[in-house]
Amino acid sequence: MHTKSLKDLTHEHVFLGEDHARNERRTWLVVALTFAMMVAEIVAGSVYGSMALLADGWHMATHVAAIGIAAFAYRFARTHANDSRFSFGTGKIGDLAAFASALILALIALLIAYESAMRLFSPVSIRFGEATAVAAIGLAVNLLSAWLLFDKSNHDHSHHHQDRVGHHHHSHDEDRDLNLRAAYLHVLADALTSVLAIVALLMGRYMGWTWFDPVIGIVGALVIARWAAGLIRSSSATLLDTVPDVQLAKELRAKLETGTDRVIDLHLWRVGPGHQAVIISIVSDDPQTPAFYKHKLALVTGLSHVTVEVEACPDTHEKQAA
Repeated sequence: MHTKSLKDLTHEHVFLGEDHARNERRTWLVVALTFAMMVAEIVAGSVYGSMALLADGWHMATHVAAIGIAAFAYRFARTHANDSRFSFGTGKIGDLAAFASALILALIALLIAYESAMRLFSPVSIRFGEATAVAAIGLAVNLLSAWLLFDKSNHDHSHHHQDRVGHHHHSHDEDRDLNLRAAYLHVLADALTSVLAIVALLMGRYMGWTWFDPVIGIVGALVIARWAAGLIRSSSATLLDTVPDVQLAKELRAKLETGTDRVIDLHLWRVGPGHQAVIISIVSDDPQTPAFYKHKLALVTGLSHVTVEVEACPDTHEKQAA
């Protein structure tokens, strides 16, 4: 076989998201913003003797760590994209980072709930003016970070994927960049706690409801825990190679099962944002080349790695594979 034809037959295993470079840059920018805010709060808290500032500063440190994980995951996935040690590329590095980040988010929710419960039974004096100003600055930084990390594709996939294969709706989880979503949820969680803190502080200052602050803290913790659970569910599904789109798997089978061709084995899984791999075994009385069956799937969006094995029915003793 000629060298040229060998090159034509080989293929890459780079399954990074479409906006990988953009998302990586923006995530690093948010790490820098969040880190600067964290340092400012810890320094100011130490200088002015404010526990509110110190507590929020160290709380923000956990978000810096989590968003930092997302940023390093982008960098690692990019620099090792062509590393042959990764059988199906590094597209799932982001999902691994998202899973770790989700666990940190769940831990943050637990700590907020615990601290709020403690303050409910043992109230502490609150410097309303100073604490409100800090919460407002924190909110501004978080809203800017959320804008930088906002991924439109996380919200409107259902429209442009409506007619991807046939005319059925498909799940859009396989196209999501869960690493970016994890970072986004961390800054959103921070923004939520800032908003709730401002509301609670204003109620405490003008209505005298000192109990409102810890109650609102518990509500915020529950919302953050719900986000963390959703992220754990999505990222773990990818890490465990669950079928990302059951309807798509059925349609792939339907496309291939014509005449005496029968699909006896089909594995569909996500290998990166917007990238899916499939391994299919076909048995037939009149077996065609693997290329024939691959051509049938050529127009299916999102199939980045297709492997087809063809086997004749036992009585013909013929077998072809690729």
